[in-house]
Amino acid sequence: MLKYIIKRILMLIPVLIGVSIIVFLIMRVFSPDPAPIVLGQHATQQAVEVWRQANGLNDPIYLQYFHYLQGALTGDLGMSYYTKTPVIKEILARFPATIELAFVAIILASLFGILIGVISAVKKNSIFDNGGMFLALIGVSMPIFWLGILLIIFFSGTLHWLPSNGRINPLLEPMHISGFYLIDSLITGNMDAFVDALRHLILPACALAMYSMAIITRMTRSSMLDTLQQDFIRTARAKGVAEGRVIRKHALRNGLIPIITVIGLQLGSLLGGAVLTETVFSWPGIGAYTVVCILKSDFPVVQGVVLLVAAIFVLMNLIVDVIYAFLDPRIKYSEKEV
Repeated sequence: MLKYIIKRILMLIPVLIGVSIIVFLIMRVFSPDPAPIVLGQHATQQAVEVWRQANGLNDPIYLQYFHYLQGALTGDLGMSYYTKTPVIKEILARFPATIELAFVAIILASLFGILIGVISAVKKNSIFDNGGMFLALIGVSMPIFWLGILLIIFFSGTLHWLPSNGRINPLLEPMHISGFYLIDSLITGNMDAFVDALRHLILPACALAMYSMAIITRMTRSSMLDTLQQDFIRTARAKGVAEGRVIRKHALRNGLIPIITVIGLQLGSLLGGAVLTETVFSWPGIGAYTVVCILKSDFPVVQGVVLLVAAIFVLMNLIVDVIYAFLDPRIKYSEKEV
């Protein structure tokens, strides 16, 4: 297993390097010059040249990339052009908000997606199946920003049940320990902060979970339908095993591999920054922050965020591969044979 994991990690290194090259070239070649944007439209040409020289933008493109890669390998992603703060600090200050939102969303999406998918497969072509697939179709088709606006109008504007934006009431903000408000409020025993943070999480998490839930529902249904037709399922039923046990222990367990794939990829996508959701709900995560930095041509921050997103995706792929090997040992042994 250790050799299997090391092999997978080594395969991911070229992916990260390739992503860093592509993002670096896009930001340097196709993006507008950040100097006039940072200094203002009335900046003199001399001031622009001095600023570019100070930030290494006058160096050859290959030399700029070499310096960037050298810093990235040591954990230095550069300094923000505007705040003059290390990029890693800017990202870490906002990443807990995105993690908290993404994990709540993927938990909701997985629970409801697997449940609806299993029911749809077991009750194939029934009203439950048609209803589940109709809900999945809505989830795939409806834009996240539109769903978010509808949720805000109904639950916040009309019913006044839930807050429409932000992460927590500033007056209730808990002591920063882990950066996750739900955890920090529980650690400090601040239940008012916990309840308020949870209320702020509900709408953006539901909006963010809708698309992932639809994908997981479809994959679960497809995987379960395929598994339920296998011989071992018919054998289990012929032996008199209870139907619930057949579904839970035999069918669902053996159909988990494609479902885990989808959940892992969806979690990687959510952690990468749910840009539209964070923008609609004014959620202070890296998604909304990245949009602002793109508009301001803050190269170091954008490059750092994209590199982080790529690292998250490859890490999630690694975790999924390892889970595969545990669920089905034939996978790692077949790779050895190859």
